[in-house]
Amino acid sequence: MTDHSRRLRKAVLPVAGLGTRVLPGTKTTPKELLNVVDRPILSYIVEEAREAGIEHIVFVTGRSKGAIEDYFDHQIELEAQLLAKGKTEILEAMIAELATAGEMSFTRQMQPLGLGHAVWCARDIIGDEPFAVLLPDVIVDSQPGALKQLAEVYAQVGGNVIGVEAVPESETHKYGIVDPLDGPEGRNGAHIRMKGMVEKPPRGEAPSNLSISGRYILQPEIFGILENQPRGAGGEIQLTDGMARLMKDQTFTAVEYEGITHDCGDKIGLLRANVALALKRPDLGDAARAAISALL
Repeated sequence: MTDHSRRLRKAVLPVAGLGTRVLPGTKTTPKELLNVVDRPILSYIVEEAREAGIEHIVFVTGRSKGAIEDYFDHQIELEAQLLAKGKTEILEAMIAELATAGEMSFTRQMQPLGLGHAVWCARDIIGDEPFAVLLPDVIVDSQPGALKQLAEVYAQVGGNVIGVEAVPESETHKYGIVDPLDGPEGRNGAHIRMKGMVEKPPRGEAPSNLSISGRYILQPEIFGILENQPRGAGGEIQLTDGMARLMKDQTFTAVEYEGITHDCGDKIGLLRANVALALKRPDLGDAARAAISALL
């Protein structure tokens, strides 16, 4: 096994964001704990990480995010009441989500300096290992999960692997966009060799319509780059800028994964996720469909 195909064991979840796009709902509740149907957004993300074989999850938190740590711990009184009332099904579901010993670590991003800075804050816990990054307000409805799809590609090609999805040409200015390698070597099915990336390119200047969609597998050399990364778009330390520098020395493969992406950090995206995932639930689908139809 080469250095660049070492086993993927760790993941970083940057959860320090303020959730301003979904205020006032996030004034007292972390956006990552807003519900989609009957589970917090973060529950879906952790489930996806575990499915992909992740053994250690590093949460990069901020002020007022203590409820995230509490969510993955025991609620002694609640569990005792559920047990006493014979509500064993929901009790088992709650216990299944709890962190196992040593599975989760929490570190602080003391200032809101951007996604690149948030990832850098996890450097000492990740160490000299490849690691995944999952944006915690993006649910990908897919089977297998998006990160597992990326991990399977990583096991084949090594290097750095980035999840992407096609967006309309008119929307490319809103996203980080990958620049594919030209010619027949550039694409092999859903695998795309990259030569660059651009964070929110001006309208009409995007190198492709493939947007970076919140799932990454990166090599630890990114930390040394992020440590000295100048501020970029929005005055923040951008992860995409750091990856563009790392690309000069390491390979990057984009994977157009199968699945539907829900941006739950946006009010309409959160509403859409609730509707879409409720309709898919065997226990709720018919009732959800009837309730929606009655409103139309």
